[in-house]
Amino acid sequence: MTAAGTPPIVFVHGTRFSAGQWSPQLAALRKEFPVAAVDLPGHGARSAEPWGLAAATEVIASAVDSLHGGPALVVGHSLGGYASLEFARRRPERLRGLVLAGASASTRGPWAAPYRWVAGLVPRLLADRLARWNDRLLHRLYPSDVVEATIRSGYAFHTLPAAWGEVLGRFDAEAMRDVAAPVLLLNGEKDTVFRSGERDFARAHPRARVELIPRAGHLANFDDPDAFTDAVRRFARELPVRG
Repeated sequence: MTAAGTPPIVFVHGTRFSAGQWSPQLAALRKEFPVAAVDLPGHGARSAEPWGLAAATEVIASAVDSLHGGPALVVGHSLGGYASLEFARRRPERLRGLVLAGASASTRGPWAAPYRWVAGLVPRLLADRLARWNDRLLHRLYPSDVVEATIRSGYAFHTLPAAWGEVLGRFDAEAMRDVAAPVLLLNGEKDTVFRSGERDFARAHPRARVELIPRAGHLANFDDPDAFTDAVRRFARELPVRG
């Protein structure tokens, strides 16, 4: 049973994944906090819906409202982190805290060019082949209980060009100035690309701090589920209590 005043937590998945990405965190946190994980437009159960950042923020808002204890702590990974930044800008009254995981790199400037190239290449590859490759990779790198829900939910390769097409060129550290709530930049120590702007992101917000998951990469919540979950738990407990 969750304690009165504890913040609801909404988890927002990364590129090509779904709500299943957060199965380890949901299982570990649900006794203490009201928790939910969303499928963004074009992903998981919303696979047939068109991608859009505006639509993504409404999905997050609906999840916050469904937990009946908002405003909420929103935890976003990679693509989901940038969608969560957009949510923070559009719906600040629904946000009690923000965790950006693998989403503290500027999406502006020349570094984005390779990602545009990948986004353009993916539709030319067979989805079944990409899915088999992802299944093998996840099974090789992680325990089944960590990744099985992700594998079972499938992958949203068809949405990747539209999603990153909208995100690239849109976000940098200045986006942190639109966040009214406390922020935790939670990155894998070895995620050199997506933590490349973490110092700038942290400096742009008066209540932001950085925490690293040792030896973890971009999928830090898979690399060390316990450490990732513990960081989210500690941050949630630190947030101001609201009635």
